[in-house]
Amino acid sequence: MEKSREICVFSVNRLEVFNFHATFFATRPTPMSQFWEQRLVNIREQLLLMSGLAEQSFVLSIRALMERNDKLCDAVEAGDSRIDDLEVEVDEMVMTFMATHAPTARDCRMMLVATKISSNLERIADEATKIVRRARDLNGKPPLKSAIDIASMAGAAREMLHDSISVFVDGNHDRSVGIIARDRAVDEMKKQAERELVGQMMENSKEVDRALHLMTVVRAIERVADHATNIAEEVFYFYKAQNIRHEPSVKGAPPASEAR
Repeated sequence: MEKSREICVFSVNRLEVFNFHATFFATRPTPMSQFWEQRLVNIREQLLLMSGLAEQSFVLSIRALMERNDKLCDAVEAGDSRIDDLEVEVDEMVMTFMATHAPTARDCRMMLVATKISSNLERIADEATKIVRRARDLNGKPPLKSAIDIASMAGAAREMLHDSISVFVDGNHDRSVGIIARDRAVDEMKKQAERELVGQMMENSKEVDRALHLMTVVRAIERVADHATNIAEEVFYFYKAQNIRHEPSVKGAPPASEAR
């Protein structure tokens, strides 16, 4: 019950969790015993809990930076170990399922995708920790006046993360492609922010230290978007049994022949 409440608060509500279970089992090619069905339910609920905590950590890390709040920095760092533990738990649950059950092809994809999604969520939490460590250093210095829009970039990355998990829940795999394509916009925001910060450092050497901290933050936000993209790719693979990780057209980039 405690896990369900955390899922409801941080990421998806109970109805969405129910819809996820209904979507998965309604499309199974063969029936499954209640015992093994519950094992799959447990794995998916762990992933949903983990996604909620990772999203919360990222949101709090940006608030800690924008509000110059050391207490929020402490909260993010304190919560990182919980997400690490959940990643280990998911891996153990997957290994147990694979070792004690004769999984179908779909179940095998689910197990593979579960470990990859949990790994990406754990890395998102690591990026949040990286952001608050830089935020804590910046909080002890005068604010740096800068034209970069961290809030918009972080908002875009958070929406990608939330949407990638929503697609995992509702099974609407076609939306995954749109999420993946949005990564290029975040990449462009990062490049623009880096240009702005480099310009500031060249104009005023006293701002170098603070600008470097902000550059690390910008790169961490871009990495969150990358991990959200990875999750969307894994969701597409789970539902469609098609690997699109290395297809440039899906990412909004021209084919290699056209790029040349």
